[in-house]
Amino acid sequence: MTGIFSRFPRTFWIANTIELFERFAWYGFFMLFANYLTKSGELGGLEFSQNQKGIIMGVGTGILYFLPIITGAIADKWGYKKVLFLSFIIYASAFAIIPLFDTFTGVFISYLYLAVGAALFKPIISATVSKTTTKETASIGFGIFYMMVNIGSFFGPLLTLAFKDTSYEMVFYLSAGIISINFILLLFYKEPDKIENTDSLIITLQTIFRNIIHVMADFKFVLFLLIAAGFWTMYLQLFFTLPVFIEQWVDTSSWVSFFSNSMPFISETYSRGNQMDPEFITNFDALFIILFQVLVSSIIMQWKALKVMVSGFLISTIGLSLTLITQNPLFILVALFIFGVGEMTASPKITEYIGSIAPADKKALYMGYSFIPMFVGNILAGLVSGPVYQKTGDLVSFVRLEADKHHFSIPSGLTQTEEINFLSTQLGMNHRETINYLWEIYNPSQIWMVVAAIGFAAAFGLLIYNRFIFKKI
Repeated sequence: MTGIFSRFPRTFWIANTIELFERFAWYGFFMLFANYLTKSGELGGLEFSQNQKGIIMGVGTGILYFLPIITGAIADKWGYKKVLFLSFIIYASAFAIIPLFDTFTGVFISYLYLAVGAALFKPIISATVSKTTTKETASIGFGIFYMMVNIGSFFGPLLTLAFKDTSYEMVFYLSAGIISINFILLLFYKEPDKIENTDSLIITLQTIFRNIIHVMADFKFVLFLLIAAGFWTMYLQLFFTLPVFIEQWVDTSSWVSFFSNSMPFISETYSRGNQMDPEFITNFDALFIILFQVLVSSIIMQWKALKVMVSGFLISTIGLSLTLITQNPLFILVALFIFGVGEMTASPKITEYIGSIAPADKKALYMGYSFIPMFVGNILAGLVSGPVYQKTGDLVSFVRLEADKHHFSIPSGLTQTEEINFLSTQLGMNHRETINYLWEIYNPSQIWMVVAAIGFAAAFGLLIYNRFIFKKI
């Protein structure tokens, strides 16, 4: 094993370490972002509506996944090291700027600014890994790369959650500090060899947009990308909807009691009052991937890409849907494991399948647009977690509906928590009794049906596509 690792050049390890800290910084804030946008004011949240949250997270993150077709060309022209430096400047300044705003417009624009920094970064490290590996080392090289992604996605939220009680601003400042470590690593980053492009940047961009038109004219390919976007729309509810659902509806006091008795550090660090931080629970998905990805990959590596993807779509859909039907946190944890197995099964195979359906003479071109499902998926995920969740599952909306139904006039200027307490007083219930009462009356778990419908439609659509359109089993 040591001999294999020695076959990678120093730039490979520097690039992977940069990826680790970038994912550390990104997930450190992103896992907490949905609740930061919508949580009650006295808890540090901005009290945005679910619809506003959906727009910010859906459109902003969607643009992040669309821009790399342009930023990749910029990196090829200006050099990877220069663009990485620019990316880290934008990253660090954006993390510092976002908590300065408390209006929808201010947060949205500053998040778009952050997305530009992430889009500049995204194509470079994967390209560096590709250029610093050979045909023999590529498989293990990208395995190391994805391991760094998962380690960062797991430990990032654990660090920032530990400081959220100080202030939510600390979450962003910590991410700014973590991403700034990459300025030091950049000193040791050596530009990998690349093919010289003598075209001007304008001509390069014109070529890119002509290629987009060419690829989008391929109906079969576009149809598959839309099917894959359905999977990502379902998957992204892990970040967009589930943390909010747990925050609003799930009683995690039993977990606080358990950790208080067995591991006090956990309860002291990752709880507020008598409730666990929702992100602590959702973060188990990343832990499951770290622990079981190698095992799952070894089981499915000989399976055909279609069989793997359909199985992954179905398993992950079942798992995520189950997280949204209950107020029992232990049940949610088991469902997250099911979801994680599906994610580990489906996600790595999507790119492989794109390669199999691309025309033989245009594989490189088509593979370059494998980001489109994530772009479309984020936009659609924002709609599901925004207006759909606000209508079918949002606690704040139901509090106001119930108050109107009973002709209770909620005083203006109250925080979300104070509005719930006001309704509780009027109904003669305590806080938890009111939440359980609204759960029974308004059935917020119905959001699971939307998530399940999207995921199952993607799996069924893939089967139909493969049999009748692509015609290859």
